[in-house]
Amino acid sequence: MIDAEKLEILTESAKYDVSCSSSGSKRVNRAGGLGNASVSGICHSFTPDGRCISLLKILMSNDCIYDCEYCPNRRSAEVRRATITPTEICELVIGFYKRNYIEGLFLSSAVFGTPDRTMELLIKTVEMLRHEYRFNGYIHLKGIPHADDLLIMKAARLVDRMSFNVELPSEKSLKLLAPQKTKQSLLLPMKSLQNAMLYDKENKVRRRDAVIPAGQTTQLIVGASPETDGQILKLTEALYRNMGLRRVYYSSYIPVVQSSLLPTVGAGLLREHRLYQADWLIRFYGFDVNEILDESENLSMEYDPKCAWALRNMHLFPIEVNTAPLATLLRVPGIGAKSAYRIIEARKYGKIDFENLAKMRVVLKRARHFITCKGKFYGTENSQQVKNCLLLEGKNEVNEQLSMFSEKSVALSALTGEV
Repeated sequence: MIDAEKLEILTESAKYDVSCSSSGSKRVNRAGGLGNASVSGICHSFTPDGRCISLLKILMSNDCIYDCEYCPNRRSAEVRRATITPTEICELVIGFYKRNYIEGLFLSSAVFGTPDRTMELLIKTVEMLRHEYRFNGYIHLKGIPHADDLLIMKAARLVDRMSFNVELPSEKSLKLLAPQKTKQSLLLPMKSLQNAMLYDKENKVRRRDAVIPAGQTTQLIVGASPETDGQILKLTEALYRNMGLRRVYYSSYIPVVQSSLLPTVGAGLLREHRLYQADWLIRFYGFDVNEILDESENLSMEYDPKCAWALRNMHLFPIEVNTAPLATLLRVPGIGAKSAYRIIEARKYGKIDFENLAKMRVVLKRARHFITCKGKFYGTENSQQVKNCLLLEGKNEVNEQLSMFSEKSVALSALTGEV
């Protein structure tokens, strides 16, 4: 049985990886087994001391052979080290599951020994969970850079989701801050996983037997290196389009380790928040990165990305909500994706007015400056006044990491990305 000190070290070391969330998997329980991965996903949150509620988040080891400048577990760091066995992890997972503490597992590890040896032990762990302990719950496995492709594919048949964290947005920054990693060691396994998923889909492989049914994700550290938001989002767009990623996570750099190569001040949560908003526009609102900002620019700290775009394109507004196509509605500040679809559906039965929009949860404080209803306009045509109104409302934004005690309205905004 794992001792309390090892558990504290390895869960504390894992808290900086944010690449885990809803599963999106349909892995069901089998006769005599334990758990299932619901299609609706696994809900979880972080407590102030780093514990993950509902999803056990742990490293197999924090004794790393790599010396990445930004990593608290780097080889040269003076921290407590610990390593646990596959059996200890399995017993911990099953014990926590039976006590209803968790519903799934996020398993990662520092690279100890060699990348292949580390990957082999991670695979042994999930094999034991699936076959010996008959655990059918959600498992997210962090891939090891430079591990053999055959090992990665073997792991992908056992888990629900995998992630290879890009971490730094450019090859130049990787060479400077993480010299043992390369762009290819991260992107090649992503491409292999995508090809395997496409093969399974084309050949109609049963979902429970397919590779990573919940897809793959990655994480980018924001502010540890000098890349702009434009460069970060350009990479994000390429990952979504070329690698088929389900999600790119952004982690605001926090100066928890000392290095002359790193900034002394963190990037701040507002910058991270703006990147998530822009990411949502790319995935669900039909925006290209070039429309949001130039590659040499950073996102506005005053206005959310959709408002900033709308203010630069005031000549396109106002639009009539009763006739505008979906793609146009999605570009109106204050009209989220759900609201846009509600408008399209409601228009089939009659004309929509501002009262109807309020019931659809459209944020009229923003939207009224960009729309008309039945030809009526209730905003202001003065662009400076519109800027002032949006700026005033933007100051009421809450930019914080979610906890299980967040206000409902704050949690809804952060989870849905409505802008």
